[in-house]
Amino acid sequence: MSQSDNENKKEKLSNKENPENLELTQNQESSEESKKEEKKVDESFSEEVENPEAANEELEEAMVAESTFVQDTENNKVTNAQDKDEDEDEHEDAIIEEHKKGVDDSLAEDSEDESVTERHNIPKKDYHSMSNEQLADELERLLKNEKVQAIKDHVIEIRAEFNAKFDEEFEEKKENFLSEGGNIIDFHYSTPLKNRFNSLYFDYREKRNKYYQQLKQDLNANLSKRLEIIEELKGIINIEENINTTYNHFKDIQDKWRTAGPIPRDKYNNVWNTYHHHVENFYDFLHLNREFRDMDFKHNLDQKLKVIDRAEELAQEQDINRAFRELQMLHKMWKEELGPVAKEYREEIWERFSNATKIIHDRRQEYFENLDKEFDKNWEKKQQIIEKIREIANQDISSHSKWQQKIKEIEALREDFFKAGKVPRSKNEETWKDFKETVRSFNRKKNSFYKNLKKEQYENLEKKKELIQIAEDNKDSDDFKTVTPLMKKIQTDWKKIGHVPRKDSDKIWKQFKAACNYYFDRLHENRSEENKEEMEAFTKKKDLLEKVRSYEFAGNKEEDLEHIKAFIAEWKTLGRVPYNKRFIEGKFNKSLDQLFNKLDINRTKAEMLKYENKIQSLNDADDDKKIRNEHFFLTKKIEETQAEIRQLENNLQFFSNVDDDNPLVQDVHKNINDHKAQLKVWREKLKKVKSLY
Repeated sequence: MSQSDNENKKEKLSNKENPENLELTQNQESSEESKKEEKKVDESFSEEVENPEAANEELEEAMVAESTFVQDTENNKVTNAQDKDEDEDEHEDAIIEEHKKGVDDSLAEDSEDESVTERHNIPKKDYHSMSNEQLADELERLLKNEKVQAIKDHVIEIRAEFNAKFDEEFEEKKENFLSEGGNIIDFHYSTPLKNRFNSLYFDYREKRNKYYQQLKQDLNANLSKRLEIIEELKGIINIEENINTTYNHFKDIQDKWRTAGPIPRDKYNNVWNTYHHHVENFYDFLHLNREFRDMDFKHNLDQKLKVIDRAEELAQEQDINRAFRELQMLHKMWKEELGPVAKEYREEIWERFSNATKIIHDRRQEYFENLDKEFDKNWEKKQQIIEKIREIANQDISSHSKWQQKIKEIEALREDFFKAGKVPRSKNEETWKDFKETVRSFNRKKNSFYKNLKKEQYENLEKKKELIQIAEDNKDSDDFKTVTPLMKKIQTDWKKIGHVPRKDSDKIWKQFKAACNYYFDRLHENRSEENKEEMEAFTKKKDLLEKVRSYEFAGNKEEDLEHIKAFIAEWKTLGRVPYNKRFIEGKFNKSLDQLFNKLDINRTKAEMLKYENKIQSLNDADDDKKIRNEHFFLTKKIEETQAEIRQLENNLQFFSNVDDDNPLVQDVHKNINDHKAQLKVWREKLKKVKSLY
């Protein structure tokens, strides 16, 4: 220990004879400390919050500093003991020693803060891997379910992650805006989710400010209470009463001091030292009665041994963070609640307490070292992801389909990046910067490609508009012989032209389709009116339809089926009907349905027998568009039926524990079989249509 330290200690010991001088000295010594503490208080009321990892480092340093400081005190005590009476040295050094052995101020103050335990009781989630919507939900949950003073660290991390992700989204939208020719002055981007998060964060600040305003009032009230306790303590020394009564009064004062609550930090040192100065004076007074002093020493020893036992148990605790939090409270008890012990036990019990403290501290250091190793692994994983994104960004991609594939790959890599976990604090900013830059590099190339693609699409749009104009100019023409080949040609040309902007695609297709359909409808109508054969076919089909409707079953299934086939065969030989008379085909099919239902034959067979008639009409029409439309219709029906079957089969999984004879299960099975039968019909029909090409 340095000479200046020895002089300081001697000065404090000499001040024992003069309480007023001691308080004055303490005020002078704590002036600079008070300013620092006052600054801490102001910071706690500000919006900027301490780094939780930095706070942990301060607590660890406080534990180390405490052990070093105590050892220096022990050495100094031996030197001073030579100049004092043995009895006086025993109780006086006990008070000073216990004061010195108290936990560091920053640790004590943190232990007194109830929010410390509350904060640690709220588990932190992996905010880095959450989406912004999940982050907003988590912030809302914390505000509803937890105390505002306990969620400070959680809110900091949530807000940092939300802003980082939103900034990335903001930059991407800005680049897209500028790539499309926008002016940066006109760019503005916000989302309902961003507005919701800002509102939640504003609510958090409001609640937190109200809490700390109330806390400030409570701290000042506790300060007044502690000052009153000090005055009461000063008064009991001069009261002439039974020593037993005085001692009990002193114990009551100690109990009130322990429960008086925290006070403003800038007043902490001064009030604490003043209180212990007067406790020391009481022990001088109590020295007149060794019986009470020894009884108090014994009580304190018993309590401190219990504290040590618990600290040694905590050294074996698996949850190191929980052990460290409880250790803080044990140090607080050692300082706040327990007085000195007899000299012969002092060194022994402090050594045991220090050893247990060191074990917990070392294990905690090891825990954070292992955590750092895990963070390093996460960093390496993120570096690999960034490198993969960089490789994709450097590729030459020349087609829309490949770009869509790469966009999905980048999105998957982005998800992997956010799920990879935290990285060391020293590398966090650089890692995030590299990630954003590589993603932006990819986005810039993507935007450039689609910008050029849009230019090509607008050129295609102009070409298709020219075809629309040709179709609309000729749709009312009566020169069917000349215009019909032209209309067929522009339909072929339409297919050869590439994509147009999505916003225009449906609109121009409807225009073109309407003009072409209008012309070909007129063409078919005109042909029907001019073709007497079609009218004759209509008359014959009308007569045949009456025969079908009036058919009486003979009672022999095979014979009746042959009659129905004959009706169908005859119907096919009658040829086409006029365009405006095509409704008769539907009536014929409906009549056939009624016959097949009465005959009770296989559904697929009945459907295909009827479909032969439609195949014949498609073939006779010599209209490629009708055949293509039928092909598209059947393909779509097959896809829809397959989807229905998959959905029904998935639904069966919900009945895994239900008997097969359950009505609901049977109904699902029936639906599946019906759809499979219909699927077979659709496929057979498609096979027939394909034979017409």
